[in-house]
Amino acid sequence: MPTVSPQQQAEIDAQRANTTSTRRATVATLEEILYQPLPVLDHGFVRVIDYMGDDSAVVQAARVSYGKGTKKVNEDSGLIKYLMRHWHSTPFEMCEIKYHIKLPIFIARQWIRHRTANVNEYSARYSILDKEFYLPAPENLAKQSAVNRQGRGEVLDDKQAQHVLDLLREDSERCYRGYQEMLNENESGEVIDPKQDGLARELARMNLTLNYYTQWYWKVDLHNLMHFLRLRADAHAQYEIRAYASCMMETLQRWVPLTYAAFMDYRVGAAHISASGLALIKRLLQGEKVTQETSGLSKREWLELIEVLGINNAA
Repeated sequence: MPTVSPQQQAEIDAQRANTTSTRRATVATLEEILYQPLPVLDHGFVRVIDYMGDDSAVVQAARVSYGKGTKKVNEDSGLIKYLMRHWHSTPFEMCEIKYHIKLPIFIARQWIRHRTANVNEYSARYSILDKEFYLPAPENLAKQSAVNRQGRGEVLDDKQAQHVLDLLREDSERCYRGYQEMLNENESGEVIDPKQDGLARELARMNLTLNYYTQWYWKVDLHNLMHFLRLRADAHAQYEIRAYASCMMETLQRWVPLTYAAFMDYRVGAAHISASGLALIKRLLQGEKVTQETSGLSKREWLELIEVLGINNAA
C-alpha cells in the first residue's frame, strides 16, 4: 500500500467527500480515482489532483468549434487518430492534468529531465524528510548489462541479492540516524538534545541517500504527457520509472480513452522507419533477396529493422 501521512489521508478524505456542480467537462472514470493514491513501488504513489479537458476538448480545439457539436463519437475518434497519425500537437496541448507523485530521489532526478511540465517539489530546506527509502524487490536486482551501459543484465542469485538488500537497508538506516543527529530533531520536529544546536535542514539533507523518497506536484499538458509516457513506459526504460509510467498510463486511459487508443496505435505500438529502411521494405515486397551487406544499412540498423518486422532473416 502507498504510504501517506495521517495529515495527507485526512486531506484526501476531505477532498473525496466534497462534490461540486460545474459546467466544465468532467470524466466520470477519472473522477472515480480523483485524489486517491495509486501505489507504485514500496512506498510511492501517483495521485490525480486535477485535470482540464477531455477527448472532446481535443476535437474542439482542432475544429475551433464552440462545443461538442453534433459530431458522432466515431467521427471524433477518426479526427483524433488523424491528428495523432500526422503528429499534430497543439490540439492535445489544450488538455492538462496535475499529479501528486511520491518517488525515490534518484528517479526524480531522472524524471526532471523532461522539462515540459510545471513542478513543485517537497522542500527539505523547510521540512524534515520522512524515514522512507526504496528497497528493490529481489527480482529487480540485476548485474550491469554487458551490452547496454545504461541497463541491467541477469538477475542476481538469492544470496547476492540478499547481501545487496542488507547493504542498502543498513546504509539508509545509518544515514537517517546521522541526519537526525545533525538536525537534533526527530521526524516530528521535536528537539532530541536541548543542550545541542542542530544543523540547518538545508545542510543536513546532504547525508541522505538517493533512495529516500521525495514528493512533488507535476502538471503537464496532454501532448507532453504522452511524450513522457512513450519514453518511460517503454521496455527499455529503467524499471522504477517505468512502474510510475505504467500507473500513469492507466490514468490516461480513464481520462481520454479515444486519445489513449490512438496513442497506443500510432505511438506505443508503432515503429519509426527511416527512409533507407522504407526503401528496403519496398525491395523485399517486390520479392528481391536482400542481405545486410546489400541493404545499405549498418549492421545495427539491419538488426533493428528485422526485429521490428518480426523476421529472422530477410533473405
